[in-house]
Amino acid sequence: MRPPVLLDLSPTRTVPFAGQSMRQWLAGILEEIRDLYRADQVPWVVGYSGGKDSTLCLVLVWMALAGLPPAERTKVVHVISTDTGVENPVVAAWVNSSLDSMRRAAAEQGLPIEAHRLTPAVEDSFWVCLIGRGYAAPRPKFRWCTERLKIKPSNAFIRAMVAAFGEVILVLGTRKAESRARARNMARHEKNRVRDRLSPNASLPNSLVYSPIEDLTTDDVWELLMQHPNPWGHSNKDLLTMYQGASADAECPLVVDSTTPSCGDSRFGCWTCTLVSEDKSMQAMISNDVEKEWMLPLLELRNALDVDDDRELRDFRRMNGRLHPFKGRLVHGAYLQQAREDWLRRLLEAQTWIRENGPQYVRDLTLITMEELRAIRHEWVYVKHEIEDSLPGIYRSATGEPYPDPPLDSALTVNGAEMIATLREVCGGDEQQFLMIRELLGVERTYRTMTRRAGLFGALEKVVGKYAFEDEQDALDFALRRERGMAESPELPSPAPDAPGRAASPPPKDRSRTEAETLAAALRAAGLMPEDAPSDSP
Repeated sequence: MRPPVLLDLSPTRTVPFAGQSMRQWLAGILEEIRDLYRADQVPWVVGYSGGKDSTLCLVLVWMALAGLPPAERTKVVHVISTDTGVENPVVAAWVNSSLDSMRRAAAEQGLPIEAHRLTPAVEDSFWVCLIGRGYAAPRPKFRWCTERLKIKPSNAFIRAMVAAFGEVILVLGTRKAESRARARNMARHEKNRVRDRLSPNASLPNSLVYSPIEDLTTDDVWELLMQHPNPWGHSNKDLLTMYQGASADAECPLVVDSTTPSCGDSRFGCWTCTLVSEDKSMQAMISNDVEKEWMLPLLELRNALDVDDDRELRDFRRMNGRLHPFKGRLVHGAYLQQAREDWLRRLLEAQTWIRENGPQYVRDLTLITMEELRAIRHEWVYVKHEIEDSLPGIYRSATGEPYPDPPLDSALTVNGAEMIATLREVCGGDEQQFLMIRELLGVERTYRTMTRRAGLFGALEKVVGKYAFEDEQDALDFALRRERGMAESPELPSPAPDAPGRAASPPPKDRSRTEAETLAAALRAAGLMPEDAPSDSP
C-alpha cells in the first residue's frame, strides 16, 4: 500500500504590493504620480468619500505634491466629495471635518489642493423625491437615487472643468480586489488606454481615469495607512476605529504586515439605503457603542421604508395617471398622501428627538433642510393640488415649533380641516370623487391667478380621466378590457395616454351631467367654488 500523499491545504494569500516591499512600491507610485502630474496642464480631480481607499489615494497624491519643488506645482488638484444629504451622520461629520482640515493644511503647506463639498440640487434630493413627489423607496429595478444624489453633482463639476480646460484627469481609489465585477470593468478599460495608466471614462467625454492603488489588496491599504501619517492632520487610526465600530464582530485588527487579517468589509453609505437587505454598518455602530444609540430612530425609519410589499401605501395609478397592468395586477405608482405625510412626520420627529436626547455633537443635526421642506410643500400644493397645505401643521406637531414660512396664497389653498371635512361631506364618502374634486379645485385655483387661462379645460379633463374609477378593482377591470381589445384589434393605432393635456386613461363610464351640476352647486354653497365659472378663453 502506497503511503498517503500530503496536500498543502494552507490558505493562499495575494502577494503584497505586487511582489515588492512596501517601501519599494511607495517610492515607485510617488514617482509615477509626480511624472503624470508634471506631464501636462490638465487639471486633476480626486474623488474623496472618507473611506479607506479614497483616503489612501489622496494621501499618495498629497505626498507626491509635497515632494515636488514649489516651482513645479503648476496646477490645482481638486478634491471633490459628494454629500447626498442622507449619508451616515457619523461618516458625514468625519468627511466634512476632513475637508475643513484639508483646506487649512494645504494653505499652510503651500500645496495647490482645493477641497469641494458637492450636494445634489434641491429638486433631486432624496426627501423631495420620496416625500414630495412620492417616489417609492429605491429598489434594484427602480434605482432612482444614485443618479440624482451622487452622479449628477460630481458630473456637473467634472463637466465644468472640461469646459474650462478641455480635459480632466480623475484620480480614483478603485481597486481590482474590491470585487470580480470591478476587476473585469477595470481590465476592460485598460485595453483602451491612450496614455500610460490613464483609462478613458466611458460616461464623461474628455476625461481620463487614473487609479494609483488599483493593484493593492485591502491588507495593503491598511498597512500603508497605519504606517504613514495623514498629511492633513486627521488620524488614520481614528479611521480604522470607525471601520471597527461598523463591523458586526467589533474586531478590526491593526494591520502591521500581510499576514494580519484585514479589517471587516464595512461599507458606509446612505442611512436610508433600501438597495441592501439591512444596514449592517449602522446596526454594528449602535451595538458596539452605547454613545451611538441616538442613531436608533434613523435605523427604525430606514427599516420602515424597506418593506417587501408597499402596495397599500401607493396609488394604483402611475405618477402620470396611467394604468399599467402586469400579471393580472396594476403596477402601483407614487406614495399616497397619507404615506408621504407619515414619512415626513417620522423624519421630523427623529430629528427633534436626536437634537434633544443625542450627545452634544449631534444637537444641531439636520436630517431635512428648510429648502427641502419648501420644495416638498410646493410639490404637494402646486403640483399634486393637495390644497389643504398640511406641511406646516405636520412641522408644528412634530417639532413643537411654528413653521417659519408665511401661509401660501389663499387663492391656491383651502385653509383648515373644516373646509376639507365639508368637501368630503359633499362627496358623500366617495374617496375617488373627493380626490377628483380636490384636484379640480386646485387646477381651477391655479388658473384663476393667470392672466391667460388657455388650457384650463384640457387640464380639468385630464383630472376627470384620472379619477374616473370607483376603486382599484374598477381600474384594473378597465385596463384588462382595454388590453384585450388592443390584442384583438392589432391593426388599430395604440392610444397615447401620456400625451400632454389628455386623460391618462379614458374613463369606463361618464358621470352624468346632472351629477356634475349637483356637485358644482353643493361646492358653491359650501364656499369651495366661486359663483362665476372661469372661462377658457384668453
